[in-house]
Amino acid sequence: MTLSCFKAYDIRGRLGVDLDAGIAFRIGRGFARALEVRRVVLARDCRASSAQLADQIAHALMAEGAEVLDLGLAGTEEMYFATSHFEADGGICVTASHNPMDYNGMKMVRAGSAPLDAATGLARIRALAEFDDFGPARTGHLRDMAQEARAAYVARVLSFVDIAALRPLKILVNAGNGAAGPTFDAIAAELAARGAPLSFIRMRHDPDGRFPHGIPNPLLPENQPPTAERVRAEGADLGVAWDGDFDRCFFFDHEGSFIPGEYVVGLLAEVFLSRHPGATIIHDPRVIWNTLDVVERAGGRAVQSRTGHAFIKQALRDARAIYGGEMSAHHYFRDFVHCDSGMIPWLMIAELVSRKGALRDLVAERREAFPSSGEINFTLGDVPAAVARVRAVLEPKARGVDETDGLSLDLGDWRFNLRASNTEPVLRLNVESRGHPEKLAARVERIEALLRG
Repeated sequence: MTLSCFKAYDIRGRLGVDLDAGIAFRIGRGFARALEVRRVVLARDCRASSAQLADQIAHALMAEGAEVLDLGLAGTEEMYFATSHFEADGGICVTASHNPMDYNGMKMVRAGSAPLDAATGLARIRALAEFDDFGPARTGHLRDMAQEARAAYVARVLSFVDIAALRPLKILVNAGNGAAGPTFDAIAAELAARGAPLSFIRMRHDPDGRFPHGIPNPLLPENQPPTAERVRAEGADLGVAWDGDFDRCFFFDHEGSFIPGEYVVGLLAEVFLSRHPGATIIHDPRVIWNTLDVVERAGGRAVQSRTGHAFIKQALRDARAIYGGEMSAHHYFRDFVHCDSGMIPWLMIAELVSRKGALRDLVAERREAFPSSGEINFTLGDVPAAVARVRAVLEPKARGVDETDGLSLDLGDWRFNLRASNTEPVLRLNVESRGHPEKLAARVERIEALLRG
């Protein structure tokens, strides 16, 4: 049986088509067998199907003789942290993040919270799951580690912020009815216990796998107005919104304006370089000029990586980088087991706003100097032919060509990246420039015309 739910660096598929309880069981046994595990951390998001899939994975891991450390409802980043904290041989979080309602999936790591290699780790698990010849079941056991794991996680997350530097701020937080609410509450409770002068307005806070307000994906422009409006209505100093498994977080300034992810990368890079002069910062290839300028001005070293959490994490390790950021709002931290977190960034931004003033003012100059289009998705019949048309017209005029991830062309005062998604059947376009925000729309239109022939 061919399993179509295996993607570039994780597992995602339509329920009842690509993924079901039986397939989850086989993947669980394949994971245990491929990694030769003795102890595995298991977590799940709040989707209606996640509990059943997690239960099947737990039984599969125990059938391979493993000890399963169950976190219950938790974020992907809590699984990452717990895998290293408990010295487990691997970790799995059942989640489809921001994919549609009829999807689910799994994010996996090996010992040390390191990503699985697509060519060997995931391929080996897939081969074992497809062959489905595991033999007699052994006897493992299940331990409820939710409380202990969360307490340790909260302590690590709060180590990134100087609580004494925080000033009174009102922060709106929108969990989107995803998994973020309970974890945020644990962080907020500890902040209060330590005397942090922050107040919070909670929005769509309770986990609800039916997602009554739609799938939580704040990157989509149509999902941003409710958060923006509530920020303005409450007079909040800033707004924070998360996706379903909260490994991405998104920001709104006090006027309700959405802050594109590349400018948040620049802010966090600057903070880390002030703390660790000369450090290395990882970035993805989609929108880069603001990050490169910030890192150069701060005396750091910028290293480019292919887009995607498995690739960024490996680059973080290989380059011994302090921090890595993607414009899609994934932020990676050396001191958070080399993994991404959606909770650490808002804490660091709250401290930065406390020290330096309004978020709007912190990014205004950067947005003017390096405006960008935001990510634009295209569903096309013949993607290679479409990219070839763009290449034929624009590459001869380019100062630089980069194929780290898709096609990036540097055209002097503007630049674009065109790449196929690793998780969805779309082609993604990002355009940026050195000043001249008024020219962005025309440049996007030009590329779109070429793509559509």
